[in-house]
Amino acid sequence: MATPAPLPEVVLITKADCHLCAEARAAVGRVTAGLGIAWSEKSVDDDAGLRERFAEEIPVVLVNGIQRDFWKIDEARLTRTLQRVLGQPS
Repeated sequence: MATPAPLPEVVLITKADCHLCAEARAAVGRVTAGLGIAWSEKSVDDDAGLRERFAEEIPVVLVNGIQRDFWKIDEARLTRTLQRVLGQPS
């Protein structure tokens, strides 16, 4: 029996007063809910390292620490990425 793939770590990097961040929260929430996985959010307002790394690309989606999307989150692409990590057919 195959060992199930570990659940991916999905992190949304945001900042205050960001209309794209609100849209990204909704998109990431829909995709992860559909796949039954959790996600978390970190703000560049609370982390100088994140602010320096992603200053011009907010919001940013990271999957297992790898940047997968920014500005406008492509739900279909994020779904495919997460399905690959989970070992599911797309």
